[in-house]
Parts: sequence; C-alpha cells; structure tokens
Amino acid sequence: MQLPPLSLYVHIPWCVQKCPYCDFNSHAQRGVIPEQEYITHLLRDLDADLRYVQNRTLHSIFIGGGTPSLFSADSIALLLSRIREKVPFAPNIEITLEANPGTAESERFKGYAHAGVTRLSMGIQSFDDDKLRHLGRIHNSQEAKAAVDMAKASGVHSFNLDLMHGLPNQTPAQALDDLRQAIALAPPHLSWYQLTIEPNTQFASRPPILPDDDDLWAIFEQGNQLLTKYGYQQYETSAYAKPHFQCQHNLNYWRFGDYLGIGCGAHGKVSFPAGDIIRYSKTKHPKGYLQGNYLYQQSAVEASERAFEFFMNRFRLLEPCPKHEFEQFTGLDCAQVAGVLAQAADKGWVNITPHAWQLSTQGALFLNEVLQLFLPE
Repeated sequence: MQLPPLSLYVHIPWCVQKCPYCDFNSHAQRGVIPEQEYITHLLRDLDADLRYVQNRTLHSIFIGGGTPSLFSADSIALLLSRIREKVPFAPNIEITLEANPGTAESERFKGYAHAGVTRLSMGIQSFDDDKLRHLGRIHNSQEAKAAVDMAKASGVHSFNLDLMHGLPNQTPAQALDDLRQAIALAPPHLSWYQLTIEPNTQFASRPPILPDDDDLWAIFEQGNQLLTKYGYQQYETSAYAKPHFQCQHNLNYWRFGDYLGIGCGAHGKVSFPAGDIIRYSKTKHPKGYLQGNYLYQQSAVEASERAFEFFMNRFRLLEPCPKHEFEQFTGLDCAQVAGVLAQAADKGWVNITPHAWQLSTQGALFLNEVLQLFLPE
C-alpha cells in the first residue's frame, strides 16, 4: 500500500475560559501555563511517534487548541525548531497556528511569523458584541478587526477567519451582516459554519433558542452566493478560500492522508506499507500528560471499516476523488465499493466518471445518507 502524505497536529489545551458551545479538549487557564514543561513533553511524545514517519517529510503542521496563542513566540519558535530536528520539513510546508483575536495575543503575530508560522487561524465567530458575549468569547468586534490588521502586517503567507452562523436568536440579516464584515477584511480563507449544540457543553445543558430550519437555509443559500460573488471558492463543507489559499493541512486530512498527533487529546492516523492502518489518541488531561502518560488508546482500522472511513473524509471535499487514491490509501479494490457507489449515483448523490467519484450538489445535502451506504453490515 502506498503511504499518503504526512502531517502533524500539535494540541495546546489551555484557554482563558471555556466557551459554552465548545466540545474540544480545552481547559480554562489556572495560574501560569507551564509552557517550557509542556514543550518538553510534546517533544518526548513526538519521539515516541517517530517510528510512524517512515522516511516521509512533514507536509503541514497545525497547532490547535485550546488557545495556542497563549504561548509566547519564543516558545513556538523553540517547538518548531526542535520538531524540524526530528522530522524533515517539506520545502513548502504549511504551518498553521490558531490564535485568539484578543489584543494581548495578536501583538505576538510578527513573532509567530518569525518563528516559522506561515498561516494564522483566528476564532472571530461573530462581529456582533452581544452575540460574542453570549458565546463566551473574551474579545469584541473591534479587537477582532485589529487582530486581522496585525495578521496582515505580520508577514504570514495566509490567515483564516472562523465565523459561525445560526447563533442564538440570530436573524438571517444579522448572520449575513457578520459575513459581509468578514469579507470586507479580505481574508484569504474563511471557515463559515453553523453552530451545533454538542453533548457535554454548557449549551447542551441549557440549550439556547436557535434559528429555525427555514432561516438556517436562507442564511446558507444567501451566504454562499455572497462568498461566490467576492471570489471565494467553497472546497469543503464549511471552508471557502481564494484561489491557491486552501488549507493544506485540512486537505490532507480529508483526503485520507496520515497525521501524527501530539499533545493533550491529540489524534493520529498512520498507514503502513504492509497494509495496516491505525488510529490513536493521547491522554486528554494536562495533569496526566505532564506526568509522561502520552498514549491513551490505539486501534486498527479494519479492512471492513476503511471504505466508510475513507468516504466520510473524502466526501467532505467538493473536488473529484480519484479512484486510484482510494486503492492506494485504503488497500482495497474499487470493485469492492462499485455497487454502493452505483446506488448513490442512481439517487443522484454521486457523479461517476472513468477515473473519479464526486459528490453531487444534492449528495452534499444528503451526506449522512450517502455515508450510511458504506457502513459495514
């Protein structure tokens, strides 16, 4: 089996405070964050995973959280330089760092660029100060716009804005106004997605009033037209980019590429030439992680599960899926999924050509139903 490109995800778990909608592995900051100690453990964690590199270079690095921008630029520089000593970087490696748009963090943006970060991703979520308060965000709209200006001046190659719609009591007009303000800032990349209530969050225990389905559809339909008008291409379910500014890390993930995961609660997926594929995750809580307990669980991706796993990722992308990649990255034969894909094509959900499969516009609306077809019996 041919090995796919390799990426690295680094998780930094601390936030100033936990947002009520967030189900990521994040922990509210208590006192001073042990930056240097945590970096030491991240590098030891990576050492344990080096056997998974298998002579590949790193295609991309994504430093997520939590709020990674709580770490100093010097700490990020140290981390990246030590990673590079252990695993070679591809010539045009993309290195993304998630950042909080609060003033204290955004002032560090030039330092992050100097450290080697090529792309910043900022969790704006809304430009409505009232909505930001209800979402538990610690910044306001003016700080968000100032952070964008600093990102533009920092020297990074690209930056992304995370923007949510379908917020509590949000009207279509308010959602589209948020989107217009984001577009006016001219980000090369926009992640524009609907708020969903996730289990084990504050919103799950005290659900807010969300827009109804008609309003949500109006928001999506009009917002999609607006983004297209201003030159943004939708390339993934909730991702839009100007030409040549797609997130390479996420593309590798959705194309069923391999990725190492280090840090609290990080996940990894690794393939082997003999045909095995494994997934693993790391210890979630900083206390256990800082004691050197890195690996939490590991399991094989069985052959019977691989078609579902592959298409669950691949069909998030709107681009055609080359058939040879399915065979190269899963170790399966295309004939094993031909019947299921023919069913999907009969329903108008998938377009089939001699060399590729592609989710149709209708299929994107029925993605869950499409994926159900691939579940092992």
